[in-house]
Amino acid sequence: MKTIAFIGLGNMGSPMAENLIKSGLALQVFDLNREAVKRLQPLGAKVADSVEEVVQGADTVITMLPAGVHVRAVYLGDHSGAVGLLNLVKPGTFLIDSSTIDPESARIVAEQATNKQLDFVDAPVSGGVAGAQAGTLTFIVGGTDTAFKQARQVLQHMGKNIFHAGKAGDGQMAKICNNLMLGILMSGTCEALNLGIDNGLDPEVLSNIMLQSSGRNWALELYNPCPGVMENVPASHDYKPGFMSQLMQKDLGLGIDAALKSQSSIPMGSLARNLYAYHNANGNQERDFSSLFEFYRSRG
Repeated sequence: MKTIAFIGLGNMGSPMAENLIKSGLALQVFDLNREAVKRLQPLGAKVADSVEEVVQGADTVITMLPAGVHVRAVYLGDHSGAVGLLNLVKPGTFLIDSSTIDPESARIVAEQATNKQLDFVDAPVSGGVAGAQAGTLTFIVGGTDTAFKQARQVLQHMGKNIFHAGKAGDGQMAKICNNLMLGILMSGTCEALNLGIDNGLDPEVLSNIMLQSSGRNWALELYNPCPGVMENVPASHDYKPGFMSQLMQKDLGLGIDAALKSQSSIPMGSLARNLYAYHNANGNQERDFSSLFEFYRSRG
């Protein structure tokens, strides 16, 4: 039986780890949040008190961390003297990072892993908390062909769709492009629905019209941002995330950083990022990203 070490048990990491346990895999877990770790213990996870402890005996390590700085620190070590897990794992350990970070950080970690003859893939996810809970996430993998095949054997226990985007870092780049589009798409959907409401249209009727017309999109189909139009989405539950608005702002910021490096023009992505920055500055950071709908309802 494979032994997997899982580091990072936040809103996404915890249900992902649960699905690995349900699949019959031996799981060792670590997070700085001790409560998150303890919740998995009754399910069969072995609890560790440190990165050093959690990777002991593991065949595969999966990380799910907030940002590139955390990924670099965990894998490579930090200036405070912490030893990176690249120097802690046994030879042949397979490494998967499912954080959403900048591509350059993923490439740096991949290069250092290769230098130590370790296989590493970046495998950010799409699908939100609901997808993590249901085991239907989409994984977007960057790495060698061989590493992708190995990653798929593990990721299939947590996801439904597993894509090979290309070389190391390309998984992150594809995820950034996807979330850039998602931020733009959600902003436009909120704007169009509010225009209709302001002019006397029923939002449910308008949504159905657009769903059967050229304005059809993912938000209208699966994640309507207007309260009461669609059941079992954050909008109908006081925008309980879901995918927090502060994370959307972070991902749009990654898109802007990538565009600066490639000198790409992303005016709509930049505007979407600014809309979320303003929305979050008004106290909506931890609400679902579809709560941007309320930005357009404000008359303040």
